[in-house]
Amino acid sequence: MKAITLTKFVKNIFLSAFMLFSLTTVLAQEEETPKFSVSGSIDAYYRANLNAGNGLDAQAPGSSFANLPGFALGMANVIGSYEGEKVGFVADLVFGPRGTDAIFASPMYSSTGDIVNQLYAYWNVTDKVTLTFGNFNTFLGYEVISPTANFNYSTSYLFSYGPFSHTGIKADFALSDDLSLMLAVMNPTDLTEFNPTGQYAYGVQLGYSGQYANLLVDNGSFEVDYTGGVDISDKFFLGLNAAFFSGDIDDGIGSFAGVALYPQLATSENFTIGLRGEYFAETDFFGAIGAVDAEGDASVFAVTLTGSATIGNLMIKPEFRLDSTSEEGTFVNGDGEPLSSLSSFVLAAVYSF
Repeated sequence: MKAITLTKFVKNIFLSAFMLFSLTTVLAQEEETPKFSVSGSIDAYYRANLNAGNGLDAQAPGSSFANLPGFALGMANVIGSYEGEKVGFVADLVFGPRGTDAIFASPMYSSTGDIVNQLYAYWNVTDKVTLTFGNFNTFLGYEVISPTANFNYSTSYLFSYGPFSHTGIKADFALSDDLSLMLAVMNPTDLTEFNPTGQYAYGVQLGYSGQYANLLVDNGSFEVDYTGGVDISDKFFLGLNAAFFSGDIDDGIGSFAGVALYPQLATSENFTIGLRGEYFAETDFFGAIGAVDAEGDASVFAVTLTGSATIGNLMIKPEFRLDSTSEEGTFVNGDGEPLSSLSSFVLAAVYSF
């Protein structure tokens, strides 16, 4: 009897230990978060001019993306990332017309350089200091390359003629809960595969409560930029972007300045309507608008009205846009007659995963 009782006792001990180990393992698995993830998006659109032709020679605003006529492709964006406690990486790949336009300076060396949107590793040195090394999208401006993070589908002149990406090293400092500082040393702007010039660009960003002041100094040129926004109410948001770029006249690079307002109103949980009103001016034949006067000065006022309907992970964006420039002949109609303004319609579908 004693032997049987002891055997049962030992079995119960082992069974209890096994159950405790199993429960601990299950709880640990439930608390564990995946360190490697894959995310991204795809987008496609339809575009038509309302006061000009839509053939092979179709006109489009002088800003990046959503410029092709008829039914057109944006890009497939696939982002692989690893997030560790101290270190990690991001490999951000793009395929399609939007991606090609975003990585316009590649390939410089690699035949696949034009699919690399971002490629960087980072080290969380402390809770307040992070070092990033590699190729990363710019810190300037309100808009970004990925359509998932922009409210308007077409992009602004300020975005299109500022930098897109940088390759270098940057340090981010969390000075307090609201105050941040970023310092960077990088290749010349948009030269993302390697540095063919031996010169470097320098960046500074100061952030406070979602408002950012940016400075980029790049081989005789510089750009200062303010990006921010404020929630006027639970349903109404107002964003702002203002920038000034001074080019190196000795190298034949002009200057520009501009400001854009982004009021957005959520009319329901699944639909928001927003407006982008932008004024952009260039000097010394900068080239964004196509100045014809002796001073090389030109300007454009562009208004973009966008609706955004959300259906799960899918966003449907109808958009009307009017670009009005100071230059007669910036655009032409279907008969080849000069126009100083262009009206257009875009319907975009953006799916994120």
